[in-house]
Amino acid sequence: MKKILFRATLAMALLAAAVYPQTPEGRRVIAHPSPAYPDAARKFAISGVVKVQVVIAPDGHIKDVKVVGGHPMLVLAVQDTLKSWQYAPAASESTANLEFSFHP
Repeated sequence: MKKILFRATLAMALLAAAVYPQTPEGRRVIAHPSPAYPDAARKFAISGVVKVQVVIAPDGHIKDVKVVGGHPMLVLAVQDTLKSWQYAPAASESTANLEFSFHP
């Protein structure tokens, strides 16, 4: 019974972290749509993880995206989606490392 309770609590905590992702500095994401799986990537069964480092401006928009790794076709989907992301405002710039998984 303790294992079930522990797993349920852990699942809820992970869900809360996924719904309200934060930077290491504590900036909360206000808008964070998920990238669409590209049709061409699905057709060729391309899957994997895209890792990026973003610079967040004080007003909350993403100022710069540095690709750390991932298939170029998947990277494009992530870069397009990050244009729509919005973080909470802060006094200065901050950075965040993000990962996006693509699996058919």
